Amino acid sequence: MHENKLPYNDYGSVMRCRLGGRVQKLAIDAHLGCPHRDSASGTGGCTFCLGEAFTPSYCSSQNSVTEQINSAMEFHAARRRRADKYLAYFQAGTNTFAPLSTLRELYSEALAHPQIDGIIVGTRPDCVSSEILDLLEELSHRCYVAVEYGVESTSDEILRHVNRGHDYACAVRAVADTKARGIDVGAHFILGLPMQRREDIAEEITRINALGVDFVKFHQLQVYRNTPMAREWCDKPERFLFANGFKLEDYLVMMVDMIRHLDPAIAIERFASQAPRHLILSSPLGGVRMDVLRERIVAELRRLGAVQGDLL
Repeated sequence: MHENKLPYNDYGSVMRCRLGGRVQKLAIDAHLGCPHRDSASGTGGCTFCLGEAFTPSYCSSQNSVTEQINSAMEFHAARRRRADKYLAYFQAGTNTFAPLSTLRELYSEALAHPQIDGIIVGTRPDCVSSEILDLLEELSHRCYVAVEYGVESTSDEILRHVNRGHDYACAVRAVADTKARGIDVGAHFILGLPMQRREDIAEEITRINALGVDFVKFHQLQVYRNTPMAREWCDKPERFLFANGFKLEDYLVMMVDMIRHLDPAIAIERFASQAPRHLILSSPLGGVRMDVLRERIVAELRRLGAVQGDLL
């Protein structure tokens, strides 16, 4: 735990200690697409995916990396979000899905910005190679570098069902290979994917604890309009944990239980996600703000006298 005295290992506090100040991530859209969604095989990508739901409003792939960084800094400054350190966060799409020379150019442009202290590269576990890891390791010798993998689930059955395009063993290998280079690794997981039951969560946390990541993001399933999952939600609601009356209070109880079983060495970056409301067909959290959700989770942990990992 860190000096903020929160009852969980807070990612923001970890990064303040690591980089020596308040850290702000600046999202970048490098317009690299997704090998699963854009492939010639026509597999169509993950059933839950809607690209525009994951990109902040200030991102525009029509602008250069430098222009996007400047726009992002203006966006956060206008909202009085003060920071001492800035990280270029290659967020949209699969940010290792390009020739090595292109990736070097993109990452180097970000790091050439005078106010950027490092990069975070979001990608898929099945879209990383030893050559790409060589490049990231090289960069990590002069600045902060982290990789975020979209793992989404530890269940192969669920990964197949949502047409993820890789199995869990692939994620295990990618994390291990990246950690072996001395690079920080994060992973995000979607809670409430079809076929996932409440009792499966405990097994998922056990596997996450064994994965070896430095930080995690938990996202509640949000069913986006005009996706294959939206059709499944309407046709087969019994497949979904968050259907049939599952509400915000239920999510709070579930999240508190997960935190108490999560290895306290793993930093938690987020408990849920937000997206433009007009894109969402269904979400268990309704319109609750993420800061309010976080406050309620912290309050419940404190009410219970609980901390991260106390039931591990």
